[in-house]
Amino acid sequence: MLKSLALQAEMAREFGACGFGFTLDCEDGASVGGERDHTQMVRDNANPVRGTSAGETTRKVARVAVRSHPVDHPAFQKCVDTMIGGAAADLCHVMFPKVESLADVELAVIMIDRAATMFGKLSPLPLQVLIESAVASGQTQIMATHARVQSISIGLTDFFSSHGGVIPGGEMGVGLLTSMEGIDQFFHLLVLRAKLEISAACRAQGKVPSHCVVTEFRDTTVIQAAAVRAFRSLEYSCMWGVRPARIGLILVASASQTDEIDLAVNIILSNVKTDWASRYLGQLHDRASCRYFWQVLERAHQTGTPLANEASDLWH
Repeated sequence: MLKSLALQAEMAREFGACGFGFTLDCEDGASVGGERDHTQMVRDNANPVRGTSAGETTRKVARVAVRSHPVDHPAFQKCVDTMIGGAAADLCHVMFPKVESLADVELAVIMIDRAATMFGKLSPLPLQVLIESAVASGQTQIMATHARVQSISIGLTDFFSSHGGVIPGGEMGVGLLTSMEGIDQFFHLLVLRAKLEISAACRAQGKVPSHCVVTEFRDTTVIQAAAVRAFRSLEYSCMWGVRPARIGLILVASASQTDEIDLAVNIILSNVKTDWASRYLGQLHDRASCRYFWQVLERAHQTGTPLANEASDLWH
């Protein structure tokens, strides 16, 4: 937790942008019966350097969130009260798992807002929801319409188990980009369908599709293969990792290609000089095409990809 916070601050200083956020887990990290102590520990780590000048600088760039218990878990309300009461000023969103329907989202909003009101927090916290069953997958489109839902992800292990063993556990893995033999989580059609439902629903509603973690710990080629497929084939905007060491690999995969960034820089700068109607390499680029190339530059900026000085000035 502390390593992730320190890495955030370091990258923000280097690149001028916070390229990733991290979520402190109150669900899977807590032992049965130890939910209260674990939640308090998470709360304390959400603001580890409060009260120091360095801490104030770090907190300005930090994107720290908390993953609660499921909305029907006995510890959910206590977890929400503890986190919002003790760390609300430092939280960018609340993630809650095992969401089955829009009704679950609405109930979570009520309970979270009640706690926020109790502790004097007026700005509504965005919600990130975790789809973890076949039933929930069928509700993705309608859940994405909720105004407070910021992002949707899939919880792959529980999604597999919700199918009663018909999806072999070995297919939770990831094959390498150079090998298309066998079926993995990107080729099994039920799993692929669920991932595409999330991506399509989020894109339609202006939300963020977040790809799930990869369980491989050491093989960086596997992590890289998963990230490339998530970003370039399924059009996810971000991806979860379970260790700070994975962040660099994920950010590289999420960034636009260098040649596309160079093209975007040239087209945008050309249009800035000609009031958004110019030719470049024999092609007309009006406002419509410039919107796309501006998004390329936004992604590069957000992932810490260096831009030419003249292009960097567009953010000032």
